[in-house]
Amino acid sequence: MVNEVGDVHNATAGDRDDGPHPLVLLASALAGREVAIVAGPPGEPAWTDGSRIYLDAAQDATAQLAAVAVQASLLAAGSLEPPIVRQLLRRPGLARRYLSLEGRRALRANDDLLPWSVRPLADADTPAELSDLLARLDSPADALDAAVSRAIPDPPASFGAIRARQLLSRHAAAAGADARQVHTPRREARKELEELDDAAGGEDVPDPFTSPVGGGGFAGKWLQRMMTRIRRLGDGGTPGADTPTHRTRRGTRGAGAVTSVTSGPAGIADDRESAGRGRKYPEWDAHRSRYRPDWCTVHEIEPPADDAKPLPRPDVHSLRRPLTRLGIGLDRCHRQTQGDDLDVDAAVEARVELLAGSAPDEAVYVDNLRRRRDLAVLVLLDVSGSAGEPGTVSGNVHEQQRAAAAALVVALHELGDRVGLYAFRSQGRANVDLIPVKRFDDRLDVAVMRRLAALRPGAYSRLGAAIRHGTAVMTEQAGTSRRLLVVLSDGLAYDHDYERSYGAADARRALAEARRRGIGCLCLTIGAATDSGELRRVFGSAAHASIPKPTRLGDVIGPLFKAALRSADLRRRVA
Repeated sequence: MVNEVGDVHNATAGDRDDGPHPLVLLASALAGREVAIVAGPPGEPAWTDGSRIYLDAAQDATAQLAAVAVQASLLAAGSLEPPIVRQLLRRPGLARRYLSLEGRRALRANDDLLPWSVRPLADADTPAELSDLLARLDSPADALDAAVSRAIPDPPASFGAIRARQLLSRHAAAAGADARQVHTPRREARKELEELDDAAGGEDVPDPFTSPVGGGGFAGKWLQRMMTRIRRLGDGGTPGADTPTHRTRRGTRGAGAVTSVTSGPAGIADDRESAGRGRKYPEWDAHRSRYRPDWCTVHEIEPPADDAKPLPRPDVHSLRRPLTRLGIGLDRCHRQTQGDDLDVDAAVEARVELLAGSAPDEAVYVDNLRRRRDLAVLVLLDVSGSAGEPGTVSGNVHEQQRAAAAALVVALHELGDRVGLYAFRSQGRANVDLIPVKRFDDRLDVAVMRRLAALRPGAYSRLGAAIRHGTAVMTEQAGTSRRLLVVLSDGLAYDHDYERSYGAADARRALAEARRRGIGCLCLTIGAATDSGELRRVFGSAAHASIPKPTRLGDVIGPLFKAALRSADLRRRVA
């Protein structure tokens, strides 16, 4: 029998007969999502089904801490996603070799969040040849390939085990629950594929945001191929002055091949020169597992001069309701009829009135009431060349993501939140451009909508540098305790010497850095047909979703915002 949360006892801290396990908070912070801890049978290795970590109740506190660190880091690194786990079914030897490699890689990726006593786990009892191999691994897929082709020693006992069948069963159950809750009309099934990715990568919302419509089996994959066009990063040539970032092999609804070029609106170079030397940020080198200090230079440039007609006011009715309850801060209110503390001044006045023969006022308490908006949101809009490709429903990706950005900014502004909107593109590591469409202190007026309408897709997307600058802007200018960074992008991180696994790893690292600062991160892909696996590699465990068109944003924005904010709150408490 498996006992519920709280039945695992920490021998060193004393018995706990109720309440959460002492390691629940640590496990959730390391995994980037809410994770429960459950007691498993004595003598069994630790394992996880994606939402719970099963521990040997007879182990001492040190062994339990090590097991939680490994299993939670595997969840954070995306090591236990269904495409990987399916290949481990009925192959226990391969599962052990994969765990030996991926467990160490996941611990290294989570190193700055690990307790000091656990950090040596990543390198303990690691032969020299295995250390060299680990330095070249950048993703779970790399670790699986190495485990298939190489002789790898079994993992330490503290790593626990991977139980593929239970992981897949849990994921299938969550996908089935989502299929019962969300109905896609048959007439729309031929026009769009809705892939809502794991907001538990998404940190709080369960797996409904992870499974492609149709499921993960043969029929689901066949439907996915029939109904969608998958854009691939590797279909283009070497980056150059006028070289396409990538070329799709299939267009949308007979549109033919689409090419995204690096050319952007005129005047960008002049604006960049006038902006000064810019601001430098590091970049994560996944090949060497280290940062490149001061590697990228970000310039804040003014939007190009354009007589574009301002965008019309978006319809935000569907967004207001799910966003109303989010980001409300607590105010300490005096002279309340009920509360959790006594208002001394009011109590003294009531006593005086009573002694004077008057009827005393009963409002003599202090209460914490949610009355004040305490949320700042920065929206980063990707305006690189790939956004000019046709969308899955109508128009191009840029038009649909721009419409979503406008709707979010207007809805949040009307609710009283502090909101900013920046667009980004890049042309090499020295020229990463951030275009402030609306700064936090700017008014939301016609000029903002005109600047937004004037944006045109072009150049490349150095996603990590843009996220780091957005994080810096939030830290310096937000002015609230709760902060959220929303990235609107097709997930194609691509630039000179910045592609595929390298760019994806840097973007994941930048999002992790933001969350460690207590900033919630939400990544939205609107109207793009980017493969869900590619999005997961780029956005990692940050809350993210792929939405077919802006009008569907209201259906998912509430749970996604809540997931991202709760994850940030968890990390602030751990810090």
